[in-house]
Amino acid sequence: MPYKRADSPYWWIFVKQSDGKRTRRSAGTTDFAAAKALEQQSRADAWKEKEWGVNPPRSFEEVMLPYLRNASQHQRSYETTTHRVKALRAQFTGVVMNALDGPQIRAYTTKRHAAGASAATINRELAALSAAINWCNVEYEWALPNPVKGRTMREPEGRVRWLTRAEVESLCRVASKQRNGALLVDFIHLAVNTGCRKEEMLGLEWRRVDLVNRLIYLEGQHTKAGKRRSIPLNDGAMDALKGRMAYRAEACPGSPWVFARATGDRVASIRQGFVSACKSAHIDDLVIHDLRHTCAAHLISAGVALAEVRDLLGHSTIMMTERYAHLAPARVRAAVRVLDGLREHGSSRLVHAAVPAHQGGALLKLVTP
Repeated sequence: MPYKRADSPYWWIFVKQSDGKRTRRSAGTTDFAAAKALEQQSRADAWKEKEWGVNPPRSFEEVMLPYLRNASQHQRSYETTTHRVKALRAQFTGVVMNALDGPQIRAYTTKRHAAGASAATINRELAALSAAINWCNVEYEWALPNPVKGRTMREPEGRVRWLTRAEVESLCRVASKQRNGALLVDFIHLAVNTGCRKEEMLGLEWRRVDLVNRLIYLEGQHTKAGKRRSIPLNDGAMDALKGRMAYRAEACPGSPWVFARATGDRVASIRQGFVSACKSAHIDDLVIHDLRHTCAAHLISAGVALAEVRDLLGHSTIMMTERYAHLAPARVRAAVRVLDGLREHGSSRLVHAAVPAHQGGALLKLVTP
């Protein structure tokens, strides 16, 4: 029987699945009779599915709502996922997912692209739709088609923006003159010396800072990958933390947060101050996350191995770190120096050797006297 909830203007109904499980969902109507009819139809569909093997129609809402309620809430990107679903809802509300096909996915891609959405944004939105379909197929055994597979857009190479050391110092000089400038300067220095993400730093508590052993400890709930890691502290990072410690001792001795306001509360955002500092320092096209790129770029340029940078930054795979590989010219300098050696000693020369046409024609051959 339909019932009312205090947090919803609509009637809610009980729906019995073919496996006997009962779920509750909004009927999407304020009409009691319509809600009751929908509940009875759902029971009839479940019976047909169980007894006759008929796969009843599933709407976009029937697929997305239980996914968001049961699966996506355990994701770290839950808020981002719900934001992506808003774009999907505008196109797929009322669509029967049993009949979802490739042309509908292409139509969505075309529409979003025309609206100015990037290929990466569209792909993430379609990934949310695909995940919801897969979740329902596993949990409810609905056997819905998933035409998203193979229909994502080609994305351009990932953006890598980083600062030189001179630019970092210029940005810090400007930031220090702003309101709460010392906090922003310490944030910038800690970011470029540890490679931590914004939320990893703003959510950092003093209990996870080991100044004796010069380490920061991040548990699974604090990292994007959900894996714990420890971050060593160099002198630059130590100076930033000591600056925060001095501020804490003076303004908010009882605060557990490294980046705290005078009230002791955690700093929620530094975006406004960061944007203002970039503008004053005449640094364009820079976001907070680029401080993390800066740390990686400086390490790779100094010859640190990709695997070590991966471990420091907490990348899930080496592929994420390889986008900085072009900043490591030392890897190929040794190779081209071989040619210098050949030229200087004159011990070898390159000549053409005749090779049969079926083997590729002329071939450069290294001949040693």
